[in-house]
Amino acid sequence: MPSALPDGEPVPDDGALPASALAAVGKRGFGFYLHVPFCAVRCGYCDFNTYTADELGPGVARIDYAATAVEEVRLARRVLGEVDRPVDTVFVGGGTPTLLAPDDLGRLLDAVREEFGLADDVEVTTEANPDSVTPASLHRLRELGFTRVSFGMQSQVTHVLRVLDRTHDPRRVPEVVVWAREAGFEQVSLDLIYGTPGESLADWEASVRAALDCEPDHLSAYALIVEDGTALARRVRRGEIPAPDDDDLADKYVLVDDLLGAAGLSWYEVSNWARPGAACRHNVLYWQGADWWGVGPGAHSHIGGVRWWNRKHPAAYTERLRAGLSPAQAREVLADDDRRVERVLLEVRLRSGLDLAVLDDAGRAAVPDLLDRGLIEADADRLVLTRDGRLLADAVVRDLLG
Repeated sequence: MPSALPDGEPVPDDGALPASALAAVGKRGFGFYLHVPFCAVRCGYCDFNTYTADELGPGVARIDYAATAVEEVRLARRVLGEVDRPVDTVFVGGGTPTLLAPDDLGRLLDAVREEFGLADDVEVTTEANPDSVTPASLHRLRELGFTRVSFGMQSQVTHVLRVLDRTHDPRRVPEVVVWAREAGFEQVSLDLIYGTPGESLADWEASVRAALDCEPDHLSAYALIVEDGTALARRVRRGEIPAPDDDDLADKYVLVDDLLGAAGLSWYEVSNWARPGAACRHNVLYWQGADWWGVGPGAHSHIGGVRWWNRKHPAAYTERLRAGLSPAQAREVLADDDRRVERVLLEVRLRSGLDLAVLDDAGRAAVPDLLDRGLIEADADRLVLTRDGRLLADAVVRDLLG
Protein backbone atom coordinates (compact mmCIF):
# COMPACT_ATOMS: atom_id res chain seq x y z
CA MET A 1 0.00 0.00 0.00
CA PRO A 2 1.85 3.15 -1.19
CA SER A 3 2.19 5.88 1.40
CA ALA A 4 1.27 8.80 -0.88
CA LEU A 5 -2.44 9.63 -0.83
CA PRO A 6 -4.27 11.50 -3.63
CA ASP A 7 -6.57 14.50 -3.27
CA GLY A 8 -10.30 13.91 -3.36
CA GLU A 9 -13.68 15.11 -2.16
CA PRO A 10 -14.71 15.09 1.52
CA VAL A 11 -16.18 11.97 3.12
CA PRO A 12 -19.21 12.27 5.46
CA ASP A 13 -18.21 11.82 9.11
CA ASP A 14 -20.31 8.68 9.31
CA GLY A 15 -18.73 7.29 6.12
CA ALA A 16 -22.08 7.06 4.32
CA LEU A 17 -22.02 5.95 0.69
CA PRO A 18 -24.35 6.91 -2.17
CA ALA A 19 -27.30 4.59 -2.66
CA SER A 20 -26.00 3.70 -6.12
CA ALA A 21 -22.81 2.31 -4.59
CA LEU A 22 -24.67 0.24 -1.99
CA ALA A 23 -26.91 -1.24 -4.67
CA ALA A 24 -23.86 -2.65 -6.46
CA VAL A 25 -22.13 -4.28 -3.48
CA GLY A 26 -20.98 -7.83 -4.02
CA LYS A 27 -22.10 -8.27 -7.61
CA ARG A 28 -18.46 -8.85 -8.65
CA GLY A 29 -17.05 -10.27 -5.42
CA PHE A 30 -16.51 -8.79 -1.95
CA GLY A 31 -13.32 -8.76 0.08
CA PHE A 32 -11.63 -7.18 3.09
CA TYR A 33 -8.08 -5.87 3.18
CA LEU A 34 -6.76 -5.50 6.74
CA HIS A 35 -3.66 -3.32 6.96
CA VAL A 36 -1.17 -3.79 9.79
CA PRO A 37 1.18 -0.78 9.57
CA PHE A 38 4.09 -2.07 11.68
CA CYS A 39 7.59 -3.20 10.76
CA ALA A 40 10.58 -4.17 12.86
CA VAL A 41 12.88 -2.21 10.52
CA ARG A 42 12.26 -0.06 7.46
CA CYS A 43 13.51 -1.60 4.22
CA GLY A 44 15.38 0.89 2.06
CA TYR A 45 13.19 0.36 -1.03
CA CYS A 46 9.82 0.40 0.74
CA ASP A 47 7.30 3.18 0.07
CA PHE A 48 4.40 1.54 1.92
CA ASN A 49 2.54 3.20 4.77
CA THR A 50 4.37 1.42 7.57
CA TYR A 51 6.07 2.44 10.82
CA THR A 52 8.78 1.11 13.06
CA ALA A 53 8.41 1.52 16.82
CA ASP A 54 10.58 4.65 16.72
CA GLU A 55 8.43 6.24 14.01
CA LEU A 56 5.02 5.76 15.59
CA GLY A 57 5.08 8.58 18.10
CA PRO A 58 2.68 8.96 21.05
CA GLY A 59 -0.89 7.72 21.14
CA VAL A 60 -0.38 4.49 19.20
CA ALA A 61 0.71 1.06 20.39
CA ARG A 62 0.78 -2.28 18.62
CA ILE A 63 -0.97 -3.92 21.54
CA ASP A 64 -4.07 -1.73 21.01
CA TYR A 65 -4.18 -1.92 17.23
CA ALA A 66 -6.46 -4.92 16.76
CA ALA A 67 -9.19 -3.35 18.91
CA THR A 68 -8.97 -0.13 16.89
CA ALA A 69 -9.15 -1.91 13.54
CA VAL A 70 -12.13 -3.95 14.73
CA GLU A 71 -13.98 -0.66 15.19
CA GLU A 72 -13.54 0.06 11.49
CA VAL A 73 -14.95 -3.36 10.60
CA ARG A 74 -17.99 -2.46 12.69
CA LEU A 75 -18.18 0.90 10.92
CA ALA A 76 -18.21 -0.98 7.60
CA ARG A 77 -21.22 -2.97 8.80
CA ARG A 78 -23.07 0.25 9.67
CA VAL A 79 -22.19 1.92 6.36
CA LEU A 80 -23.20 -1.08 4.26
CA GLY A 81 -26.44 -1.35 6.20
CA GLU A 82 -28.80 -4.01 4.93
CA VAL A 83 -26.36 -5.39 2.40
CA ASP A 84 -26.22 -9.11 3.11
CA ARG A 85 -23.15 -10.47 1.34
CA PRO A 86 -20.65 -12.91 2.86
CA VAL A 87 -17.00 -12.05 2.35
CA ASP A 88 -15.16 -14.00 -0.36
CA THR A 89 -11.58 -13.06 0.56
CA VAL A 90 -9.68 -11.54 3.47
CA PHE A 91 -6.10 -10.36 3.05
CA VAL A 92 -3.99 -9.16 5.97
CA GLY A 93 -1.07 -7.11 4.67
CA GLY A 94 1.46 -4.63 5.88
CA GLY A 95 3.94 -3.86 7.11
CA THR A 96 4.52 -7.15 8.80
CA PRO A 97 1.16 -8.46 10.07
CA THR A 98 2.80 -11.27 12.00
CA LEU A 99 4.43 -8.79 14.34
CA LEU A 100 1.01 -8.86 15.99
CA ALA A 101 0.13 -11.86 18.10
CA PRO A 102 -1.81 -14.55 16.20
CA ASP A 103 -4.82 -13.99 18.44
CA ASP A 104 -4.85 -10.29 17.49
CA LEU A 105 -4.97 -11.23 13.82
CA GLY A 106 -7.70 -13.71 14.75
CA ARG A 107 -9.69 -10.88 16.36
CA LEU A 108 -9.65 -9.01 13.05
CA LEU A 109 -10.86 -12.06 11.15
CA ASP A 110 -13.49 -12.80 13.79
CA ALA A 111 -14.85 -9.26 13.43
CA VAL A 112 -15.31 -9.72 9.69
CA ARG A 113 -16.95 -13.10 10.30
CA GLU A 114 -19.29 -11.74 12.96
CA GLU A 115 -20.33 -8.62 11.05
CA PHE A 116 -20.61 -10.02 7.52
CA GLY A 117 -20.10 -13.77 7.51
CA LEU A 118 -17.52 -15.62 5.46
CA ALA A 119 -18.17 -17.55 2.26
CA ASP A 120 -17.90 -21.32 2.58
CA ASP A 121 -14.79 -21.30 0.41
CA VAL A 122 -13.32 -18.08 1.83
CA GLU A 123 -9.64 -17.40 1.14
CA VAL A 124 -7.88 -15.85 4.16
CA THR A 125 -4.28 -14.70 3.61
CA THR A 126 -1.68 -13.17 5.85
CA GLU A 127 1.65 -11.80 4.74
CA ALA A 128 4.65 -12.68 6.88
CA ASN A 129 8.39 -12.15 7.02
CA PRO A 130 10.39 -15.37 7.41
CA ASP A 131 11.79 -14.16 10.74
CA SER A 132 8.38 -13.16 12.16
CA VAL A 133 6.79 -16.61 12.57
CA THR A 134 7.33 -19.80 14.54
CA PRO A 135 5.79 -23.27 14.22
CA ALA A 136 3.48 -22.41 17.10
CA SER A 137 2.35 -19.06 15.64
CA LEU A 138 1.60 -20.65 12.26
CA HIS A 139 -0.39 -23.46 13.88
CA ARG A 140 -2.39 -20.88 15.81
CA LEU A 141 -3.11 -18.81 12.69
CA ARG A 142 -4.36 -21.91 10.92
CA GLU A 143 -6.61 -22.74 13.90
CA LEU A 144 -8.02 -19.23 13.75
CA GLY A 145 -9.11 -19.66 10.13
CA PHE A 146 -6.21 -18.47 7.98
CA THR A 147 -5.93 -20.59 4.84
CA ARG A 148 -3.02 -18.99 2.98
CA VAL A 149 0.33 -17.44 3.93
CA SER A 150 2.60 -15.30 1.77
CA PHE A 151 6.25 -15.05 2.81
CA GLY A 152 8.44 -12.12 1.80
CA MET A 153 11.48 -14.01 0.52
CA GLN A 154 12.67 -11.30 -1.95
CA SER A 155 16.03 -13.00 -2.66
CA GLN A 156 18.15 -15.98 -1.69
CA VAL A 157 21.40 -14.01 -2.08
CA THR A 158 22.84 -12.34 1.00
CA HIS A 159 24.38 -9.31 -0.72
CA VAL A 160 21.10 -8.61 -2.54
CA LEU A 161 19.12 -8.77 0.71
CA ARG A 162 21.66 -6.39 2.23
CA VAL A 163 21.04 -3.75 -0.47
CA LEU A 164 17.30 -4.11 0.14
CA ASP A 165 17.83 -3.80 3.93
CA ARG A 166 16.12 -7.14 4.46
CA THR A 167 17.14 -8.69 7.76
CA HIS A 168 16.07 -12.33 7.52
CA ASP A 169 18.49 -15.21 6.97
CA PRO A 170 17.69 -16.71 3.53
CA ARG A 171 18.22 -20.18 4.98
CA ARG A 172 15.09 -19.56 7.03
CA VAL A 173 12.76 -19.54 4.00
CA PRO A 174 12.55 -23.31 3.33
CA GLU A 175 12.16 -23.84 7.06
CA VAL A 176 9.11 -21.57 7.39
CA VAL A 177 7.51 -23.10 4.31
CA VAL A 178 7.79 -26.53 5.96
CA TRP A 179 6.28 -25.11 9.15
CA ALA A 180 3.36 -23.66 7.20
CA ARG A 181 2.72 -26.99 5.49
CA GLU A 182 2.86 -28.80 8.82
CA ALA A 183 0.41 -26.26 10.27
CA GLY A 184 -2.08 -27.18 7.53
CA PHE A 185 -2.10 -24.05 5.37
CA GLU A 186 -3.89 -24.78 2.11
CA GLN A 187 -1.59 -22.52 0.09
CA VAL A 188 1.91 -21.10 0.56
CA SER A 189 3.17 -18.19 -1.56
CA LEU A 190 6.61 -16.61 -1.90
CA ASP A 191 7.40 -13.04 -3.00
CA LEU A 192 10.57 -12.21 -4.95
CA ILE A 193 12.07 -8.92 -6.16
CA TYR A 194 14.35 -8.68 -9.19
CA GLY A 195 16.57 -5.89 -10.47
CA THR A 196 18.26 -4.94 -7.19
CA PRO A 197 21.50 -3.03 -7.86
CA GLY A 198 24.37 -5.51 -7.84
CA GLU A 199 22.15 -8.53 -8.53
CA SER A 200 23.53 -10.59 -11.43
CA LEU A 201 21.45 -12.81 -13.65
CA ALA A 202 23.08 -15.78 -11.88
CA ASP A 203 22.03 -14.32 -8.51
CA TRP A 204 18.47 -14.03 -9.74
CA GLU A 205 18.44 -17.56 -11.10
CA ALA A 206 19.73 -18.85 -7.76
CA SER A 207 16.86 -17.07 -5.99
CA VAL A 208 14.20 -18.42 -8.33
CA ARG A 209 15.56 -21.97 -8.09
CA ALA A 210 15.74 -21.72 -4.29
CA ALA A 211 12.10 -20.58 -4.24
CA LEU A 212 11.08 -23.48 -6.49
CA ASP A 213 12.92 -25.91 -4.22
CA CYS A 214 10.39 -24.92 -1.55
CA GLU A 215 7.57 -26.09 -3.85
CA PRO A 216 5.30 -23.06 -3.33
CA ASP A 217 1.75 -23.03 -4.65
CA HIS A 218 2.12 -19.43 -5.77
CA LEU A 219 4.97 -17.06 -6.55
CA SER A 220 5.05 -13.31 -7.14
CA ALA A 221 8.04 -11.68 -8.85
CA TYR A 222 8.17 -7.90 -8.92
CA ALA A 223 10.65 -5.63 -10.66
CA LEU A 224 12.33 -3.30 -8.20
CA ILE A 225 10.97 0.24 -8.43
CA VAL A 226 13.02 3.06 -6.95
CA GLU A 227 10.36 5.13 -5.17
CA ASP A 228 10.91 8.81 -4.43
CA GLY A 229 11.57 9.53 -0.77
CA THR A 230 13.04 6.13 0.06
CA ALA A 231 16.53 5.42 1.33
CA LEU A 232 17.21 3.48 -1.86
CA ALA A 233 16.27 6.48 -4.01
CA ARG A 234 18.68 8.66 -2.04
CA ARG A 235 21.49 6.15 -2.58
CA VAL A 236 20.79 6.08 -6.32
CA ARG A 237 20.64 9.87 -6.47
CA ARG A 238 24.02 10.14 -4.71
CA GLY A 239 25.53 7.68 -7.19
CA GLU A 240 26.31 5.06 -4.56
CA ILE A 241 24.45 2.37 -6.51
CA PRO A 242 23.04 2.28 -10.06
CA ALA A 243 19.37 2.51 -10.93
CA PRO A 244 17.71 -0.67 -12.24
CA ASP A 245 18.37 -1.29 -15.94
CA ASP A 246 15.41 -1.99 -18.24
CA ASP A 247 17.23 -4.60 -20.32
CA ASP A 248 18.38 -6.40 -17.17
CA LEU A 249 14.81 -6.37 -15.83
CA ALA A 250 13.51 -7.86 -19.08
CA ASP A 251 16.13 -10.64 -19.03
CA LYS A 252 15.20 -11.51 -15.47
CA TYR A 253 11.48 -11.55 -16.25
CA VAL A 254 12.03 -13.96 -19.13
CA LEU A 255 14.17 -16.18 -16.92
CA VAL A 256 11.62 -16.39 -14.10
CA ASP A 257 8.77 -17.00 -16.54
CA ASP A 258 10.72 -19.85 -18.16
CA LEU A 259 11.71 -21.47 -14.87
CA LEU A 260 8.29 -21.22 -13.28
CA GLY A 261 6.54 -22.46 -16.39
CA ALA A 262 8.83 -25.49 -16.53
CA ALA A 263 7.99 -26.19 -12.86
CA GLY A 264 4.23 -26.16 -13.46
CA LEU A 265 3.41 -22.62 -12.28
CA SER A 266 1.52 -20.62 -14.91
CA TRP A 267 1.25 -16.86 -15.11
CA TYR A 268 -2.22 -15.53 -14.34
CA GLU A 269 -1.22 -11.87 -13.92
CA VAL A 270 1.86 -10.11 -15.25
CA SER A 271 3.81 -10.51 -11.98
CA ASN A 272 2.13 -13.61 -10.54
CA TRP A 273 2.34 -17.35 -11.21
CA ALA A 274 0.48 -20.22 -9.57
CA ARG A 275 -0.18 -23.92 -9.68
CA PRO A 276 -3.67 -24.85 -10.99
CA GLY A 277 -6.31 -23.51 -8.59
CA ALA A 278 -3.82 -21.52 -6.49
CA ALA A 279 -4.16 -18.00 -7.94
CA CYS A 280 -4.60 -15.39 -5.19
CA ARG A 281 -8.33 -14.76 -5.38
CA HIS A 282 -8.08 -11.58 -3.33
CA ASN A 283 -5.71 -9.95 -5.80
CA VAL A 284 -7.82 -11.11 -8.75
CA LEU A 285 -10.72 -9.37 -7.01
CA TYR A 286 -8.75 -6.08 -7.23
CA TRP A 287 -7.80 -6.56 -10.88
CA GLN A 288 -11.38 -7.33 -11.84
CA GLY A 289 -12.74 -4.19 -10.20
CA ALA A 290 -14.77 -5.94 -7.50
CA ASP A 291 -15.67 -4.49 -4.07
CA TRP A 292 -13.41 -4.42 -1.05
CA TRP A 293 -13.20 -2.55 2.21
CA GLY A 294 -9.70 -1.56 3.30
CA VAL A 295 -9.24 -1.36 7.07
CA GLY A 296 -6.32 0.51 8.61
CA PRO A 297 -4.22 3.69 8.26
CA GLY A 298 -3.89 4.73 4.62
CA ALA A 299 -5.95 1.75 3.41
CA HIS A 300 -7.92 2.18 0.18
CA SER A 301 -11.44 0.86 -0.40
CA HIS A 302 -13.72 0.49 -3.41
CA ILE A 303 -17.45 -0.07 -3.19
CA GLY A 304 -19.73 0.22 -6.21
CA GLY A 305 -17.68 2.81 -8.07
CA VAL A 306 -16.74 4.88 -4.99
CA ARG A 307 -13.11 4.79 -3.91
CA TRP A 308 -11.83 6.26 -0.64
CA TRP A 309 -8.68 6.19 1.46
CA ASN A 310 -8.08 6.47 5.18
CA ARG A 311 -5.97 8.92 7.09
CA LYS A 312 -2.35 7.94 6.76
CA HIS A 313 -0.87 8.09 10.24
CA PRO A 314 -2.01 5.52 12.84
CA ALA A 315 -2.52 8.27 15.45
CA ALA A 316 -4.91 10.25 13.23
CA TYR A 317 -6.67 7.05 12.17
CA THR A 318 -7.13 5.95 15.80
CA GLU A 319 -8.35 9.37 16.93
CA ARG A 320 -11.18 9.38 14.38
CA LEU A 321 -12.41 5.91 15.28
CA ARG A 322 -12.29 6.62 19.00
CA ALA A 323 -14.52 9.61 18.32
CA GLY A 324 -17.01 7.39 16.47
CA LEU A 325 -16.13 8.92 13.08
CA SER A 326 -15.05 7.47 9.78
CA PRO A 327 -11.24 7.44 9.44
CA ALA A 328 -11.53 8.20 5.71
CA GLN A 329 -9.55 11.19 4.50
CA ALA A 330 -11.13 11.69 1.07
CA ARG A 331 -12.89 9.87 -1.75
CA GLU A 332 -13.75 9.96 -5.42
CA VAL A 333 -16.87 8.82 -7.23
CA LEU A 334 -15.77 7.22 -10.48
CA ALA A 335 -17.53 8.29 -13.66
CA ASP A 336 -18.40 5.61 -16.22
CA ASP A 337 -15.38 6.47 -18.36
CA ASP A 338 -13.09 6.39 -15.31
CA ARG A 339 -14.27 2.86 -14.61
CA ARG A 340 -13.77 1.87 -18.24
CA VAL A 341 -10.19 3.19 -18.18
CA GLU A 342 -9.51 1.27 -14.97
CA ARG A 343 -10.80 -1.92 -16.53
CA VAL A 344 -8.29 -1.50 -19.36
CA LEU A 345 -5.45 -0.73 -16.93
CA LEU A 346 -6.14 -3.74 -14.72
CA GLU A 347 -7.79 -6.47 -16.75
CA VAL A 348 -5.25 -6.36 -19.55
CA ARG A 349 -2.70 -7.62 -17.00
CA LEU A 350 -4.64 -10.85 -16.49
CA ARG A 351 -4.23 -14.06 -18.44
CA SER A 352 -8.01 -14.11 -18.80
CA GLY A 353 -7.54 -10.91 -20.78
CA LEU A 354 -9.65 -7.87 -21.59
CA ASP A 355 -13.08 -7.87 -23.19
CA LEU A 356 -12.68 -5.98 -26.49
CA ALA A 357 -16.07 -4.36 -25.91
CA VAL A 358 -14.48 -2.28 -23.13
CA LEU A 359 -12.31 -0.39 -25.64
CA ASP A 360 -13.41 2.85 -27.26
CA ASP A 361 -12.91 3.55 -30.97
CA ALA A 362 -9.29 4.66 -30.50
CA GLY A 363 -8.50 1.55 -28.49
CA ARG A 364 -10.01 -0.78 -31.06
CA ALA A 365 -8.06 1.02 -33.79
CA ALA A 366 -4.81 0.21 -31.92
CA VAL A 367 -5.46 -3.55 -31.82
CA PRO A 368 -4.23 -4.45 -35.36
CA ASP A 369 -0.86 -2.76 -34.77
CA LEU A 370 -0.44 -4.47 -31.39
CA LEU A 371 -1.22 -7.80 -33.08
CA ASP A 372 1.32 -7.11 -35.84
CA ARG A 373 3.99 -6.29 -33.23
CA GLY A 374 3.30 -9.55 -31.42
CA LEU A 375 2.30 -7.84 -28.17
CA ILE A 376 -1.20 -9.28 -27.92
CA GLU A 377 -3.28 -12.20 -29.08
CA ALA A 378 -6.95 -11.56 -29.81
CA ASP A 379 -10.09 -13.29 -30.96
CA ALA A 380 -13.56 -11.89 -31.56
CA ASP A 381 -14.14 -11.18 -27.86
CA ARG A 382 -10.92 -10.75 -25.87
CA LEU A 383 -7.29 -9.75 -26.07
CA VAL A 384 -4.48 -11.27 -24.03
CA LEU A 385 -0.88 -10.14 -23.64
CA THR A 386 1.86 -12.26 -25.17
CA ARG A 387 5.10 -12.54 -23.19
CA ASP A 388 6.55 -9.65 -25.22
CA GLY A 389 3.37 -7.78 -24.37
CA ARG A 390 3.84 -8.50 -20.68
CA LEU A 391 7.32 -6.98 -20.91
CA LEU A 392 5.76 -3.85 -22.44
CA ALA A 393 2.42 -3.89 -20.60
CA ASP A 394 2.43 -0.18 -19.77
CA ALA A 395 3.04 0.72 -23.42
CA VAL A 396 0.25 -1.62 -24.54
CA VAL A 397 -2.14 0.08 -22.11
CA ARG A 398 -1.16 3.51 -23.40
CA ASP A 399 -1.96 2.44 -26.97
CA LEU A 400 -5.28 0.90 -25.94
CA LEU A 401 -6.28 4.09 -24.16
CA GLY A 402 -5.36 6.24 -27.15
